[in-house]
Amino acid sequence: MIARIWHGWTATRNADTYENLLRGEMFPSMRRVDGFSGAHLLRRDAGAEVEFVTITYFTSLDAVRRFAGADYETAVLHPQAHSLLSRYDAKSTHYEIRITPEWRVATCRT
Repeated sequence: MIARIWHGWTATRNADTYENLLRGEMFPSMRRVDGFSGAHLLRRDAGAEVEFVTITYFTSLDAVRRFAGADYETAVLHPQAHSLLSRYDAKSTHYEIRITPEWRVATCRT
């Protein structure tokens, strides 16, 4: 399982609109991608801006490529996001998931 992590910032006045765009359009459209497994959306007030962190889950890097294309590290933005974001990461980072919330100490092998 692969976690794709990305950061974006909005002006406070745009934060709710941006969140609704992710909830209502971006994440639901990702369900059509073979290998997409879900997402977390994190939000925090950061002074004059609001920071968003998206963590999307894919079954493999091939699934990430089906979503993002051959240059899979490049950020994928909804067309409306450009007018709502004040800045964002140009690249996403990808991590292999090694432990999940379901992980139990009894499963640890030394």
